[in-house]
Amino acid sequence: MVSVFDVAKYILEKQGRMSTWKLQKLCYYSQAWHYTWTERRLIEEEFQAWRNGPVCPELFTAHKGMFMIDATELSKGDSSKLDADEKDSVDVVLKEYGDREPYDLRTQSHSEAPWINARGNLPEDASSDVVITVEDMGAYYGSLIYGQEV
Repeated sequence: MVSVFDVAKYILEKQGRMSTWKLQKLCYYSQAWHYTWTERRLIEEEFQAWRNGPVCPELFTAHKGMFMIDATELSKGDSSKLDADEKDSVDVVLKEYGDREPYDLRTQSHSEAPWINARGNLPEDASSDVVITVEDMGAYYGSLIYGQEV
């Protein structure tokens, strides 16, 4: 298992400069889909159901105060730590989600069960540090593959 910083570095090296909002969502979707396909975590850190969608607090702390970021501005992380299978998972996510706008990724994550379930009855603008579990990610995204509603 690699760190969120390793995955973020890989994403930034592949995609180039992007908003920190988008980076968070691409890391989240990398975790979610990798777990769905392999039943193994990709990223050791957790994602929480923040008001603007899934966020990894450790990554947020590293880019706090920045709107845009590129690989050189992320001091932590080593993309070479990802093995071929992990890179394949991230590459598929980048192919599907990489060209989307940050706000579109936020809107999408807000419509999906893992974020909704973690938020519970909280108003959309309320703060939250509730973890979005990989099990919930796997159940929801797996249902998209196998056509069974969660």
